[in-house]
Amino acid sequence: MNQIFFIKSMLTPKIITVVYWLLLVGVVFAGLGSMYTGFGGFSFGSFIRGLFYIVIGAVGARIWCELMIVLFKIHENLQKLADRES
Repeated sequence: MNQIFFIKSMLTPKIITVVYWLLLVGVVFAGLGSMYTGFGGFSFGSFIRGLFYIVIGAVGARIWCELMIVLFKIHENLQKLADRES
């Protein structure tokens, strides 16, 4: 609890993992919803579009979360450099 109330370590990198899984669940539901919408219910074109949404969405979510982690790693390494020089 001490780490939460006093900002000595970053909390956000731990939260990003949860956000990543939530994004994946959202992408899968959006893709499945896209697969089974339309005038006739199921069609091959909507299936491919939904599959495309799932693949591209999962890759996009992964890239976004990795970029966020990289920003926090840069901050962590800069903090180490600043502590070592002082």
